[in-house]
Amino acid sequence: MLDTAFLITAFVTMFVVIDPIGLAPLFVAMTQGRSAKARRNIAFRACGIAIGLLILFGLLGEKVLGFAGISMAAFRIAGGILLFLTALDMLFERRTKRREDQADDDDGEDPSVFPLAIPLIAGPGAIASVILLSGQRPGPEGLAMVLGVTAIVIAMAFLLFLASGLIERALGKTGITVVTRLLGMLLAALSVQFVLDGLAAFGFGPTAG
Repeated sequence: MLDTAFLITAFVTMFVVIDPIGLAPLFVAMTQGRSAKARRNIAFRACGIAIGLLILFGLLGEKVLGFAGISMAAFRIAGGILLFLTALDMLFERRTKRREDQADDDDGEDPSVFPLAIPLIAGPGAIASVILLSGQRPGPEGLAMVLGVTAIVIAMAFLLFLASGLIERALGKTGITVVTRLLGMLLAALSVQFVLDGLAAFGFGPTAG
């Protein structure tokens, strides 16, 4: 029998952690100037890879990282550093300049794997949440509920990604530039928080909240 309270808790947790509404403007900024087909392909790959990774971690949990000798804290620090590099590109428009030098945007830089799938959708927070929620309801039924609500949240992100063209047209070129710079700052702050959380788990600084 399905546990409605657990389903609601799992959905709210994954929705807040993945934040599909917050990802939409990031997707717009990272795919600026792309064709509708290219954006659709990027969205499909990013969401597909993300759900695949979260299913893997839901099934195997921390054994996946443990097998490689990687702790969740180390995963947070590494993801934070990589995300900070992306934030710098957005702040100084290096991504835009590289794309303008490429004749075919489909042959250009593909953000679907990094940073969209990892760490923005299937980041340390989402991975940890899947592992913890699955642990709260051991067994196939609990795992199915966790992965089901996770898939729904990622599907919501996918639909918002598909609407990125409308968002871009509404903002205009100047608006996109402003949003890109602003989100670059937010991404930089988020990346630093990832690193601080990882360091806190190792006993450096305050406890991660």
